[in-house]
Amino acid sequence: MQSEIFNVFKNMKIGAIENKVVEFSDAVRSIEDIKASYPDEWIVLGDPETDEYDRTISGVVLYHSPDKRELAYRDKPLLKNYTVKELFYNRVTPCKKRPVIASIFSTLKPQKG
Repeated sequence: MQSEIFNVFKNMKIGAIENKVVEFSDAVRSIEDIKASYPDEWIVLGDPETDEYDRTISGVVLYHSPDKRELAYRDKPLLKNYTVKELFYNRVTPCKKRPVIASIFSTLKPQKG
C-alpha cells in the first residue's frame, strides 16, 4: 500500500506557471476518467492513444481550462515533452437552442396560375 502511494507522489511534479501553482501527473488516464474530472473544460492531451476507429481512448492531461484563450496564451513548458498533442472540449451541459427566426418570404408559396 505504501509503495503505491509513493509511486503516485513520485509521478507528481509541482511547478509554477504564471504565478499559479500547477500540479502535474504524467500518468496515462482513460478518456472516461478525464471527461469525468474536467466537465465543460478545454483539455490538452499529450500522446493520446486511439482505437482502430481513431477515437481517443487515453492520454496524459497536460493542461485544462474552461477558457480556450487561457490555454492559447499561457506558457506551456510541458508541450515540448510530447510529440503528439490533442486539444478538445469536454461538453457536459447541453447547448441552449437558438430561437428560429422564420422569414415571411420563406412561408409564402408560389401560386399556380
